[in-house]
Amino acid sequence: MAEAYIVEAVRTAGGRRNGKLAGWHPADMAGEVLNALVDRAGLDPAVVEDVILGCVTQAGEQAFAFARNAVLASKLPVSVPAVTIDRQCGSSQQSVQFAAQAVMSGMQDVVIAAGAESMTRVPMFSNTAYHAKEGVGVGPFSPRIQQRFGVESFSQFGGAEMIAAKYGFDRETLDRFALESHRRAAAATKAGAFEREIVPLDVDGVPHVTDEGIRYDATLDSIGSVRLLQEGGVISAANASQICDGASGALVVSERALKDYGLTPIARIVDMVVTAGDPVIMLEEPIPATQKALKRAGLRIEDIDLYEVNEAFAPVPLAWLKALGGDPDKLNVNGGAIALGHPLGASGTKLMATLVHALKARGKRYGLQTMCEGGGIANVTILEAL
Repeated sequence: MAEAYIVEAVRTAGGRRNGKLAGWHPADMAGEVLNALVDRAGLDPAVVEDVILGCVTQAGEQAFAFARNAVLASKLPVSVPAVTIDRQCGSSQQSVQFAAQAVMSGMQDVVIAAGAESMTRVPMFSNTAYHAKEGVGVGPFSPRIQQRFGVESFSQFGGAEMIAAKYGFDRETLDRFALESHRRAAAATKAGAFEREIVPLDVDGVPHVTDEGIRYDATLDSIGSVRLLQEGGVISAANASQICDGASGALVVSERALKDYGLTPIARIVDMVVTAGDPVIMLEEPIPATQKALKRAGLRIEDIDLYEVNEAFAPVPLAWLKALGGDPDKLNVNGGAIALGHPLGASGTKLMATLVHALKARGKRYGLQTMCEGGGIANVTILEAL
């Protein structure tokens, strides 16, 4: 089978809600990522055959063929097509997998996989606001779905509480994990670990190059003082991912493109899967998805040098570690979404950029990335750094 390679993987530094990136239109933010990918690769933008861009809240400034608008906001010629996809939090990880499938099938040679989300300018659930405001319809979950699963809606917060209870995680365990996320992110930032992957965005004449959400002075007490989201629960805003503005992307190419355009790959896509399971507990699916991916690749968890498991809520990566027998020292080594933010549709390629560059910086070989996603879906991508 033909191979798919990653030539560049970049991201913007995260912006907090109403923070430094609040003034950036999401299409422009995504356009800067597209520009950076072709510029850093030294590639003629005209040879890009497609842009596949993930975005979860496709409303307002992220509506009306958002991916196409990102291309129009970039230096890519108008001849480059684009499509917007929604696989919830895994949207841009799925962008990579779709791009790789196109390359591996021989249909295309140069595809950009990307994601963007301005959670400040296009708040979560604003794409369902019409129904609530106008009293039209019942929202995304039909009566048939509600009857089948015995719920009015599917809650990721509820799913996180279920996972914490199932795997026996108390609040202190979750808060300690959150604190470690901030500590690792702070250490990585101070060491310059993110410099290679970050695309600077101009904010009032100053380049935005540092993730805004990191709490350098975080303590267990300060994290523990944050109000719980549910009475009697263990999930708080402090041990869950931060609302974040950002964009990210990866340039995925064939072996033929490497030769034709003189490109140097930084990673090879080893294997990729997407699976689905229980939509109620929802966030547990990365566990069976990882098991399937490892089996397909002929690898064991011990063979993986680094893993990025999205920190949507602290119980998710902790349950993944416990079920897979993973090494905590290999998990989210530069911090995760609890500290760095989770810009929904951009998080897939954001994590991939961090994973690829972390592997190369450490001289390691295999990386695995997985995301829990709304509806009980999960993507897993295994990479080999080159």
